[in-house]
Amino acid sequence: MRPDTIKQKRDGLLVLEHFLPYRLSVLSNTVSGRIAKSYAEQFQLTIPEWRVMAVLGRFPGLTAAEVTERTAMDKVQVSRAVARLKKTHRIEQRAVEGDRRSRHLFLTDAGQTVYAQIVPMARDHEQRFTAALSAAERAQLDRLLDKLASAAMVL
Repeated sequence: MRPDTIKQKRDGLLVLEHFLPYRLSVLSNTVSGRIAKSYAEQFQLTIPEWRVMAVLGRFPGLTAAEVTERTAMDKVQVSRAVARLKKTHRIEQRAVEGDRRSRHLFLTDAGQTVYAQIVPMARDHEQRFTAALSAAERAQLDRLLDKLASAAMVL
């Protein structure tokens, strides 16, 4: 255990840079920001916009509420991203037969084209990032992240 962590426990302090939720958040923001930089310049997309497109690329026809659930983003972020993606003709909304209130989201042809170009870029960034780990460490990280995600669901 780190000396400052011991002091933190003894004094009731919170050493933020050793606090797991903070460390995960910083890591996530750093990695997302680096990947976003590459597609933001080329495609004029924000991180929330890309996340909406990425989810719809895999799960076409979700509602905005379902996108919010799958991405764990704030519904205001999703709403703004959806509005901008509609404005730039990258997604479209369609009414569902028998449910006039529900609107389902789909990538347009233009959105599919952007998605198809960004996916290899994102995978390349992921590969370069995880190259710091051995195959066994990557497998262990996947298992640990799954465990932490499950534990977070019951908090």
